[in-house]
Amino acid sequence: MQTILGANGTIGSILAKELTTYTSTIRLVSRNPKSVNQTDELFPADVTDSYQLENAIKGSSIVYLLVGLPYETPIWQKEWPLLMKRTIDACLKNNAKLVFFDNVYMYDKAYLNHMTEETPLKPCSKKGEVRTQLVHLINDSIKTKGLKAMIVRAADFYGPGNDRSMLLEMALKNVVKGKSAQWLGNLDSIHSFTYTPDAAKATALLANTESAYQQVWHLPTSHEKLSVRNLVSLSNEILGSKKSISIIPKWLIKVLGLFIPIMKELPEMIYQFDRDYFFDSSKFEKEFGISATSYKDGLLKTINDLKLN
Repeated sequence: MQTILGANGTIGSILAKELTTYTSTIRLVSRNPKSVNQTDELFPADVTDSYQLENAIKGSSIVYLLVGLPYETPIWQKEWPLLMKRTIDACLKNNAKLVFFDNVYMYDKAYLNHMTEETPLKPCSKKGEVRTQLVHLINDSIKTKGLKAMIVRAADFYGPGNDRSMLLEMALKNVVKGKSAQWLGNLDSIHSFTYTPDAAKATALLANTESAYQQVWHLPTSHEKLSVRNLVSLSNEILGSKKSISIIPKWLIKVLGLFIPIMKELPEMIYQFDRDYFFDSSKFEKEFGISATSYKDGLLKTINDLKLN
Protein backbone atom coordinates (compact mmCIF):
# COMPACT_ATOMS: atom_id res chain seq x y z
CA MET A 1 0.00 0.00 0.00
CA GLN A 2 1.37 3.39 -1.02
CA THR A 3 -0.41 6.28 0.66
CA ILE A 4 -0.61 9.92 -0.47
CA LEU A 5 -1.34 12.41 2.30
CA GLY A 6 -2.75 15.50 0.60
CA ALA A 7 -3.95 13.57 -2.43
CA ASN A 8 -6.13 16.34 -3.88
CA GLY A 9 -3.26 18.81 -4.22
CA THR A 10 -1.29 20.01 -7.22
CA ILE A 11 1.12 17.07 -7.20
CA GLY A 12 -1.03 14.42 -5.50
CA SER A 13 -3.43 13.68 -8.35
CA ILE A 14 -0.62 13.42 -10.92
CA LEU A 15 1.46 11.29 -8.55
CA ALA A 16 -1.45 8.87 -8.12
CA LYS A 17 -1.41 8.23 -11.88
CA GLU A 18 2.36 7.74 -11.93
CA LEU A 19 2.31 5.26 -9.05
CA THR A 20 0.32 2.73 -11.09
CA THR A 21 3.65 1.86 -12.75
CA TYR A 22 4.84 0.49 -9.40
CA THR A 23 1.76 -0.63 -7.44
CA SER A 24 -1.95 -1.37 -7.75
CA THR A 25 -2.71 -0.51 -4.13
CA ILE A 26 -2.87 3.28 -3.70
CA ARG A 27 -4.59 5.07 -0.84
CA LEU A 28 -5.63 8.68 -1.37
CA VAL A 29 -5.98 10.69 1.84
CA SER A 30 -7.53 14.15 2.17
CA ARG A 31 -10.65 15.70 3.67
CA ASN A 32 -12.61 14.80 0.52
CA PRO A 33 -10.44 12.52 -1.63
CA LYS A 34 -11.31 12.06 -5.29
CA SER A 35 -10.53 8.91 -7.24
CA VAL A 36 -7.78 9.13 -9.86
CA ASN A 37 -7.44 5.44 -10.76
CA GLN A 38 -10.19 2.82 -10.67
CA THR A 39 -8.49 0.82 -7.91
CA ASP A 40 -7.74 3.76 -5.60
CA GLU A 41 -8.73 3.46 -1.95
CA LEU A 42 -10.32 6.72 -0.84
CA PHE A 43 -9.64 7.60 2.79
CA PRO A 44 -11.33 10.78 4.06
CA ALA A 45 -9.35 12.23 6.96
CA ASP A 46 -8.22 15.42 8.64
CA VAL A 47 -4.49 14.73 8.84
CA THR A 48 -4.00 17.40 11.51
CA ASP A 49 -5.91 15.04 13.84
CA SER A 50 -3.44 12.49 15.26
CA TYR A 51 -5.95 9.61 15.45
CA GLN A 52 -7.15 10.09 11.87
CA LEU A 53 -3.58 10.47 10.61
CA GLU A 54 -2.43 7.26 12.26
CA ASN A 55 -5.35 5.34 10.77
CA ALA A 56 -4.65 6.82 7.35
CA ILE A 57 -1.06 5.56 7.44
CA LYS A 58 -1.84 2.14 8.92
CA GLY A 59 -0.70 -0.69 6.63
CA SER A 60 1.30 1.57 4.30
CA SER A 61 4.69 0.66 2.86
CA ILE A 62 5.42 4.16 1.49
CA VAL A 63 3.86 7.42 2.71
CA TYR A 64 4.00 10.58 0.60
CA LEU A 65 3.62 13.76 2.65
CA LEU A 66 2.20 16.30 0.18
CA VAL A 67 -0.14 18.16 2.51
CA GLY A 68 -0.72 21.84 1.78
CA LEU A 69 -1.60 23.69 4.96
CA PRO A 70 -3.13 27.19 4.67
CA TYR A 71 -0.43 29.67 3.61
CA GLU A 72 -0.38 31.51 6.92
CA THR A 73 2.71 31.71 9.15
CA PRO A 74 0.91 31.12 12.51
CA ILE A 75 -0.74 27.98 11.13
CA TRP A 76 2.55 26.73 9.74
CA GLN A 77 4.34 27.33 13.04
CA LYS A 78 1.69 25.49 15.01
CA GLU A 79 0.61 22.67 12.69
CA TRP A 80 3.61 21.66 10.57
CA PRO A 81 5.93 20.41 13.34
CA LEU A 82 3.06 18.45 14.92
CA LEU A 83 2.06 16.95 11.58
CA MET A 84 5.64 15.93 10.81
CA LYS A 85 6.24 14.36 14.23
CA ARG A 86 2.99 12.40 14.04
CA THR A 87 3.68 11.28 10.48
CA ILE A 88 7.16 10.09 11.42
CA ASP A 89 5.83 8.21 14.45
CA ALA A 90 3.12 6.52 12.36
CA CYS A 91 5.65 5.57 9.67
CA LEU A 92 7.95 4.04 12.27
CA LYS A 93 5.06 2.14 13.85
CA ASN A 94 4.05 0.71 10.45
CA ASN A 95 7.59 0.20 9.15
CA ALA A 96 6.72 2.56 6.31
CA LYS A 97 9.08 4.73 4.29
CA LEU A 98 8.49 8.49 4.23
CA VAL A 99 8.72 10.73 1.16
CA PHE A 100 8.47 14.42 2.05
CA PHE A 101 7.71 16.85 -0.79
CA ASP A 102 9.55 20.04 0.15
CA ASN A 103 10.31 23.50 -1.23
CA VAL A 104 13.38 25.79 -1.12
CA TYR A 105 12.34 28.18 1.66
CA MET A 106 15.08 26.93 4.01
CA TYR A 107 17.99 27.66 1.67
CA ASP A 108 20.43 30.50 2.33
CA LYS A 109 19.29 33.36 0.07
CA ALA A 110 22.92 34.08 -0.81
CA TYR A 111 22.91 30.81 -2.79
CA LEU A 112 19.61 31.17 -4.66
CA ASN A 113 21.50 31.81 -7.90
CA HIS A 114 22.55 28.13 -7.93
CA MET A 115 20.67 25.82 -5.57
CA THR A 116 21.75 22.20 -5.21
CA GLU A 117 21.05 19.52 -2.62
CA GLU A 118 24.15 20.79 -0.78
CA THR A 119 23.01 24.41 -0.49
CA PRO A 120 23.32 25.61 3.15
CA LEU A 121 20.17 25.79 5.25
CA LYS A 122 19.90 29.35 6.52
CA PRO A 123 16.30 30.59 6.31
CA CYS A 124 15.57 34.32 6.19
CA SER A 125 11.80 34.01 6.65
CA LYS A 126 9.48 32.63 9.32
CA LYS A 127 8.11 30.07 6.86
CA GLY A 128 11.67 29.08 6.01
CA GLU A 129 12.37 28.52 9.70
CA VAL A 130 9.42 26.13 9.86
CA ARG A 131 10.65 24.18 6.83
CA THR A 132 14.12 23.93 8.37
CA GLN A 133 12.58 22.53 11.54
CA LEU A 134 10.85 19.82 9.49
CA VAL A 135 14.12 18.85 7.79
CA HIS A 136 15.79 18.49 11.19
CA LEU A 137 12.94 16.33 12.47
CA ILE A 138 13.35 13.95 9.53
CA ASN A 139 17.15 13.84 9.73
CA ASP A 140 17.13 13.28 13.50
CA SER A 141 14.63 10.42 13.07
CA ILE A 142 16.81 8.84 10.39
CA LYS A 143 19.85 9.00 12.66
CA THR A 144 18.30 8.03 16.00
CA LYS A 145 15.12 6.07 15.23
CA GLY A 146 15.94 4.19 12.04
CA LEU A 147 13.40 6.05 9.88
CA LYS A 148 13.76 5.35 6.18
CA ALA A 149 12.98 8.60 4.39
CA MET A 150 13.84 11.00 1.61
CA ILE A 151 13.22 14.68 0.94
CA VAL A 152 12.32 15.69 -2.61
CA ARG A 153 12.36 19.37 -3.52
CA ALA A 154 10.96 21.43 -6.36
CA ALA A 155 11.29 25.02 -7.48
CA ASP A 156 8.17 27.13 -8.03
CA PHE A 157 5.55 25.20 -10.02
CA TYR A 158 3.99 25.48 -13.44
CA GLY A 159 2.03 22.97 -15.49
CA PRO A 160 -1.49 21.93 -16.60
CA GLY A 161 -4.27 21.98 -14.02
CA ASN A 162 -2.15 23.92 -11.56
CA ASP A 163 -3.95 26.19 -9.11
CA ARG A 164 -0.92 27.06 -6.97
CA SER A 165 1.43 28.58 -9.49
CA MET A 166 2.31 32.26 -9.38
CA LEU A 167 3.52 32.03 -12.96
CA LEU A 168 0.08 30.81 -14.06
CA GLU A 169 -2.00 33.05 -11.83
CA MET A 170 -0.12 36.29 -12.46
CA ALA A 171 1.27 35.86 -15.97
CA LEU A 172 0.09 32.96 -18.14
CA LYS A 173 -3.64 33.21 -17.40
CA ASN A 174 -3.57 36.90 -18.23
CA VAL A 175 -1.72 36.37 -21.50
CA VAL A 176 -4.14 33.61 -22.55
CA LYS A 177 -7.03 36.00 -21.81
CA GLY A 178 -5.44 38.71 -23.96
CA LYS A 179 -4.30 40.79 -20.99
CA SER A 180 -0.88 41.99 -19.88
CA ALA A 181 1.11 39.69 -17.62
CA GLN A 182 2.09 40.70 -14.08
CA TRP A 183 4.93 39.69 -11.78
CA LEU A 184 6.63 40.40 -8.48
CA GLY A 185 10.24 41.54 -8.31
CA ASN A 186 12.83 41.62 -11.08
CA LEU A 187 11.53 40.71 -14.53
CA ASP A 188 15.01 39.99 -15.89
CA SER A 189 16.53 37.83 -13.17
CA ILE A 190 16.70 34.10 -13.84
CA HIS A 191 13.83 32.16 -12.26
CA SER A 192 13.52 28.36 -12.43
CA PHE A 193 10.14 26.64 -12.54
CA THR A 194 9.49 22.91 -12.09
CA TYR A 195 7.00 21.35 -14.49
CA THR A 196 4.51 19.48 -12.29
CA PRO A 197 4.22 16.30 -14.44
CA ASP A 198 8.03 15.97 -14.26
CA ALA A 199 7.93 16.42 -10.48
CA ALA A 200 5.26 13.76 -9.97
CA LYS A 201 6.90 11.20 -12.27
CA ALA A 202 10.29 11.69 -10.62
CA THR A 203 8.81 11.45 -7.12
CA ALA A 204 7.20 8.10 -7.96
CA LEU A 205 10.48 6.81 -9.41
CA LEU A 206 12.56 7.94 -6.45
CA ALA A 207 10.14 6.54 -3.87
CA ASN A 208 10.27 3.14 -5.54
CA THR A 209 14.07 3.09 -5.79
CA GLU A 210 15.54 1.62 -2.60
CA SER A 211 18.95 3.29 -3.01
CA ALA A 212 17.36 6.76 -3.21
CA TYR A 213 16.41 6.84 0.47
CA GLN A 214 18.25 8.75 3.23
CA GLN A 215 18.98 11.51 0.71
CA VAL A 216 17.71 14.86 -0.56
CA TRP A 217 16.76 15.07 -4.25
CA HIS A 218 16.03 18.03 -6.48
CA LEU A 219 13.26 17.05 -8.88
CA PRO A 220 13.99 17.49 -12.60
CA THR A 221 13.80 21.14 -13.63
CA SER A 222 14.92 22.69 -16.90
CA HIS A 223 18.51 23.95 -16.91
CA GLU A 224 17.55 26.79 -19.27
CA LYS A 225 18.39 30.08 -17.57
CA LEU A 226 15.36 32.15 -18.46
CA SER A 227 13.73 35.13 -16.80
CA VAL A 228 9.99 35.63 -16.36
CA ARG A 229 10.19 38.17 -19.17
CA ASN A 230 11.69 35.43 -21.38
CA LEU A 231 8.93 33.00 -20.37
CA VAL A 232 6.21 35.52 -21.20
CA SER A 233 7.90 36.10 -24.59
CA LEU A 234 7.82 32.34 -25.21
CA SER A 235 4.13 32.33 -24.28
CA ASN A 236 3.48 35.17 -26.72
CA GLU A 237 5.21 33.14 -29.47
CA ILE A 238 2.98 30.14 -28.73
CA LEU A 239 -0.17 32.28 -28.76
CA GLY A 240 0.87 34.58 -31.59
CA SER A 241 0.37 37.58 -29.31
CA LYS A 242 2.43 40.52 -28.09
CA LYS A 243 1.32 41.02 -24.51
CA SER A 244 3.55 43.03 -22.19
CA ILE A 245 4.44 42.35 -18.57
CA SER A 246 4.47 44.74 -15.62
CA ILE A 247 5.67 44.63 -12.02
CA ILE A 248 3.38 44.85 -9.01
CA PRO A 249 5.19 47.27 -6.68
CA LYS A 250 6.04 46.19 -3.12
CA TRP A 251 3.94 48.96 -1.59
CA LEU A 252 0.86 47.70 -3.41
CA ILE A 253 1.42 44.16 -2.12
CA LYS A 254 1.37 45.52 1.43
CA VAL A 255 -1.82 47.48 0.76
CA LEU A 256 -3.52 44.45 -0.81
CA GLY A 257 -2.49 42.45 2.25
CA LEU A 258 -4.94 44.50 4.28
CA PHE A 259 -7.80 43.05 2.23
CA ILE A 260 -6.49 39.77 0.76
CA PRO A 261 -5.06 37.40 3.41
CA ILE A 262 -2.61 35.54 1.14
CA MET A 263 -1.06 38.81 -0.06
CA LYS A 264 -0.25 39.60 3.57
CA GLU A 265 2.03 36.55 3.58
CA LEU A 266 4.09 37.56 0.54
CA PRO A 267 6.38 40.40 1.70
CA GLU A 268 8.77 38.12 3.60
CA MET A 269 9.12 35.93 0.49
CA ILE A 270 9.84 38.74 -2.00
CA TYR A 271 13.59 37.98 -1.75
CA GLN A 272 12.96 34.96 -4.01
CA PHE A 273 11.86 37.26 -6.82
CA ASP A 274 14.39 40.09 -6.70
CA ARG A 275 17.49 38.06 -7.64
CA ASP A 276 18.53 35.07 -9.75
CA TYR A 277 16.78 31.89 -8.62
CA PHE A 278 18.28 28.86 -10.35
CA PHE A 279 17.37 25.33 -9.27
CA ASP A 280 19.90 22.64 -10.26
CA SER A 281 18.58 19.07 -10.60
CA SER A 282 21.75 17.56 -12.08
CA LYS A 283 21.99 14.91 -9.36
CA PHE A 284 18.70 13.30 -10.40
CA GLU A 285 19.43 13.59 -14.11
CA LYS A 286 22.86 11.96 -13.78
CA GLU A 287 21.52 9.16 -11.59
CA PHE A 288 18.51 8.25 -13.74
CA GLY A 289 19.36 9.64 -17.17
CA ILE A 290 16.09 11.59 -17.33
CA SER A 291 15.96 15.23 -18.38
CA ALA A 292 13.33 17.81 -17.50
CA THR A 293 10.73 19.06 -19.98
CA SER A 294 11.91 22.17 -21.84
CA TYR A 295 10.15 25.42 -21.02
CA LYS A 296 8.87 25.69 -24.58
CA ASP A 297 7.21 22.26 -24.42
CA GLY A 298 5.96 22.78 -20.87
CA LEU A 299 4.48 26.18 -21.67
CA LEU A 300 2.78 24.82 -24.80
CA LYS A 301 1.02 22.08 -22.81
CA THR A 302 0.17 24.46 -19.97
CA ILE A 303 -1.23 27.12 -22.29
CA ASN A 304 -3.26 24.57 -24.26
CA ASP A 305 -4.77 23.37 -20.95
CA LEU A 306 -5.59 26.95 -19.95
CA LYS A 307 -7.31 27.55 -23.29
CA LEU A 308 -9.52 24.51 -22.70
CA ASN A 309 -10.56 25.65 -19.25
